[in-house]
Amino acid sequence: MSIIEDGFSSDRLFNQGYSYTYDDVIFLPHYIDFPTDAVLLPTKLSRRLPLSIPCVSSPMDTVTESHMAVSMAALGGIGILHSNAASSDQAAMVRSVKARRVPLLSAPVFKSPEDRIHNDDVFDHGANPYVLVTESGAPSSKLLGYVASRDWVKLADKEVKIYDYMVSCKDMVLPWSSDLGRIEEFMAEKGRDVAATVRGDEVVDVVGKEDVERIRGYPKLGVGSVGPDGSWRVGAAIGTRESDKERLEELVKAGIDVVVLDSSQGNSIYQIEMIKYIKKMYSDLDVVGGNVVTVSQAQNLIQAGVDGLRVGMGSGSICTTQEVCAVGRGQATAVYKVASVASQSGVPVIADGGISNSGHIVKALTLGASTVMMGSFLAGSTEAPGAYENQNGRRIKKYRGMGSLEAMAKGSDQRYLGDTAKLKIAQGVVGAVADKGSVLKFVPYTMQAVKQGFQDLGASSLQSAHDLLRSGVLRLEVRTGAAQVEGGVHGLVSYKKKSF
Repeated sequence: MSIIEDGFSSDRLFNQGYSYTYDDVIFLPHYIDFPTDAVLLPTKLSRRLPLSIPCVSSPMDTVTESHMAVSMAALGGIGILHSNAASSDQAAMVRSVKARRVPLLSAPVFKSPEDRIHNDDVFDHGANPYVLVTESGAPSSKLLGYVASRDWVKLADKEVKIYDYMVSCKDMVLPWSSDLGRIEEFMAEKGRDVAATVRGDEVVDVVGKEDVERIRGYPKLGVGSVGPDGSWRVGAAIGTRESDKERLEELVKAGIDVVVLDSSQGNSIYQIEMIKYIKKMYSDLDVVGGNVVTVSQAQNLIQAGVDGLRVGMGSGSICTTQEVCAVGRGQATAVYKVASVASQSGVPVIADGGISNSGHIVKALTLGASTVMMGSFLAGSTEAPGAYENQNGRRIKKYRGMGSLEAMAKGSDQRYLGDTAKLKIAQGVVGAVADKGSVLKFVPYTMQAVKQGFQDLGASSLQSAHDLLRSGVLRLEVRTGAAQVEGGVHGLVSYKKKSF
């Protein structure tokens, strides 16, 4: 009697000379002996940096600034602040994240009591409909009161001084470390609709009752990614130029927990020398190297001393590296190959790019990644940088590749080792992403879907999934084009897709 075998082992599948993407492969289901809620997703970003969920926001200037980083940390993941800004501005983003304990981020406008408000542009009605009044008109001076947009619009005489109509700040100030529950209790005790959090003499945030109610309506948050000092964990990207050493010094002083060397092709003398420099100068700081897609690339950076590897080249939705430069690798193959060698040295792998649904996250993690880095998946959210626009009746936000000419004009060309080139060649595009709402809502639902995927695989944790794959227990197959169509929505005249 012949032996009937299901699928292929990962080793056999990924050694046939094909470059597979996530959609090309499918896992075969395994035996279930535990409930979905028993699946545990804690992991590591790098050797010494633990996370509660395997989610990392990409260091792109249309994805991760302070607001995204605060929210990702509150969810148990981490945000990596982009470097397409002056080093002082990037360091200010780090300090902004470190100064907060609730997953919201206001950017209050400050005025002095003698000032006047003449136009509606002063108020940001979407994120912060308040003006705060301090003695000198600066954040670092004593807080006296506030003006709400709703009160200002009712003023008959807009020429009067702010002092004449502001609401006193008496009983509206809390320490910066107050959590959402404490802020809510405080507002109820004082009968206030707004409160301000302060750190020393400086105002950190202004929190409205509507902000608290909005966050309360999202899935319950856990403890989040908090460092030993009680502040949110946050990472930052830098390049490999000499000036990036000065940038790194500013970022370390601001309190970063991890540094990510941001390069589309990380296997270079420039990155290897930077890794060695950082490990020598800041031995307590974890360094993530990359991007890499091959075993040899990974081995070079591991030997140089990296604490984590970022995997992906040309797999992002806005990246054109593979078609422009003819180099790269399918993301499923890249993650599997790099993770196979990185695991031997205890170096966690970040799967960067190609994530557009929860199934892709399951595949990336099972193939060996410890975390997934997301760009387009998070772009368009409330927390992503930029203002919403209306395009053909849809609410959208701009999303651009760091290899686009627009991003390169601000300095990201060094990521492609092209900062000294006279002719700039784009390796990315500028696009738009539909409004997705808050990451505080859709990321928890996505993680629940990932747990269900792990349950179907018979894996109760990331380590369990890795072990099942490497032992050959988990089997895979390649999907034909027809199988991929069949695996998605098909055969309908129309449909509306809602994930939760």
